[in-house]
Amino acid sequence: MSTGIVVRRLGPAAYAELGPVFAELARHALEPNPHMAPAAVSAATTLVPEDEIVVLCAWLSEALDFEQLVGIWAFRRVKGWRSGFAPALAAPLVPLYEVSSLPVLDRDHAAEAARALMRYLRASRDLPHRLLLPLLPLDGPCHAALAEACRQTGSAISTYERWVRPVMIPRPEDSFESYLRRALGSAYKKRMQQFRAVAKQGALTFRRNRGRGALEALDAFLTLEASGWKGEAGTAIACLPADAAYIRRLAELCANDDTLLIDTLLHDGRAIAMGLLVESGNRRHFLKIAYDETQSRHSPGRTLTIAMLQADFNGTPPAFFDSGAGEGVDAGTYVWGERREMANAIIRVGPGRSGAAQAAALSRMWLRRLREAVRARSARAASGRPPA
Repeated sequence: MSTGIVVRRLGPAAYAELGPVFAELARHALEPNPHMAPAAVSAATTLVPEDEIVVLCAWLSEALDFEQLVGIWAFRRVKGWRSGFAPALAAPLVPLYEVSSLPVLDRDHAAEAARALMRYLRASRDLPHRLLLPLLPLDGPCHAALAEACRQTGSAISTYERWVRPVMIPRPEDSFESYLRRALGSAYKKRMQQFRAVAKQGALTFRRNRGRGALEALDAFLTLEASGWKGEAGTAIACLPADAAYIRRLAELCANDDTLLIDTLLHDGRAIAMGLLVESGNRRHFLKIAYDETQSRHSPGRTLTIAMLQADFNGTPPAFFDSGAGEGVDAGTYVWGERREMANAIIRVGPGRSGAAQAAALSRMWLRRLREAVRARSARAASGRPPA
């Protein structure tokens, strides 16, 4: 067998057997993405029919009896208003809880793997040639490899709504204090005064559970999230049976892989904030946060993130921490200092013209801008300020 990359298509059941192989890829990935892991794909079957899931695996053949996994991209077949009612492939599978649309590419073979995946998509006759990527980072080496693969295959990336997401990228010489000073800038003194003030009003304790311990803490997390306005509005995970089944399954599978974390901030022994996180390779991704709204005077969410940072720098911090913040979220409410540009993107696979999916995305973008302009005008009118 000659050296080269071959792409094979798998369903969720077959892909579930590749957990250790994916973990090895994640350790050598250009940018790990836990939402492409077998655990995440298997959990997604609680929300997505199995026959709608397509997993593309890029294998490097270097010997007659050895293949190395060098690329993974998992998609869901869709056909609805977001795709202009035309068939399309969407990544990630569950965008409400998953934070990245990027494929996972081996750092030593990223260009070849990205090109092989795009060539496979272009040559396929039974897969749509539109990729909906609502959570696509627009910077970093993985995006660069994907963009080059698109150029080489005559494909095109179109972007619509854009926003910036807070992330943490610590420097080798960073300590907790030096990183936070750089991240918060002029707000450092105020934020730390608030953090210390909470500790003066009661015993402040931080607890990090991972693996099976994190799984045991999941019920407490779901209960805390449902205790506030999300519970009253019926949007908390615990109020949505299908979503709760997905999160529980994801937590169980990630706990088995030792990639699940739940961080808890306790004040006088009472949990006032909790964070649900997953890891992959040297990266950590924030999925959800829950906090006690009766303790809002303590800014429990921000206080938790500072305590998380402190715990990270007391050990070995992740090389990259993704806050998972979506569009419309004020990046300034987070303590992580770096920013990543994100976009709702569509890839047209191969040459051609814009289609129904691009038209739908463009219409959605302008409708949202119009709605935001109307809201801003109404707010100015209510305040008595002159129009801008």
